[in-house]
Amino acid sequence: MIKPLQKLRLQGFNNLTKSLSFNIYDICYARTKEERQEYIDYIDEVYNAARLTQILTDVADIIGANVLNIASQDYEPQGASVTILISEEPVLTEEPRNPQAPGPLPETLLAHLDKSHITVHTYPESHPDSGISTFRADIDVSTCGKISPLRALNFLIHSFDSDIVIIDYRVRGFTRDVKGKKHYIDHKISSIQNFIARDTTDRYHAIDVNVYQENIFHTKLLLKDFDLDNYLFGTAREDLKPAEKEMVKKRLRREMLEIYYGKNMSHTI
Repeated sequence: MIKPLQKLRLQGFNNLTKSLSFNIYDICYARTKEERQEYIDYIDEVYNAARLTQILTDVADIIGANVLNIASQDYEPQGASVTILISEEPVLTEEPRNPQAPGPLPETLLAHLDKSHITVHTYPESHPDSGISTFRADIDVSTCGKISPLRALNFLIHSFDSDIVIIDYRVRGFTRDVKGKKHYIDHKISSIQNFIARDTTDRYHAIDVNVYQENIFHTKLLLKDFDLDNYLFGTAREDLKPAEKEMVKKRLRREMLEIYYGKNMSHTI
């Protein structure tokens, strides 16, 4: 018989800070200088400050936060940033509710939050010679209190078309119970992957690097399927000669592997 979890009685507020850093990369091949600029313009339009604000507002809803303030900015020549200050909503239960399961897509939760924020920055760029263009979005969700920002991870992954996903999660500080004992984490976690839907993780190669004694968790995802048609911008597959197709495939795969492994690789790959 499984015993129910004992209620953790705290001395004051839950002072744990839980931080989720979520980076996505979208890779494409744009053949000409004009097509590369069109790709940058396209990304700037699809992921402008207004669209990003909506995504982050949905994240706030998922983790049960009140939006206090929104600062957003589109940049010239490219990129955008949004910062949202969030605060607590009413608490449904005294128990932390952070099961190792994917979060909603989306479904409103009520939870305890304070002194928290959500930010996003975008970085579209292109290689002047190889035709490779890369879009990166960096999202940070930081919460203080009972709920974990991992509840928003499933929604975030589905909000972007991602070839590569790099996720860092860390719990900082401690909270003290009424007996004076310090608690450095208040929910179970063995892998960030447990908070992502199975149909999503099945589409990616995954690597975990976790430092359990420091409450630091790291997961990288690389898309398994590679269909050249999904990576061409402004150019059709039939417009490429066989040798050029192979060259483009190698450049795209090398770009993805270099980002995934965090190092430059041989041009023979």
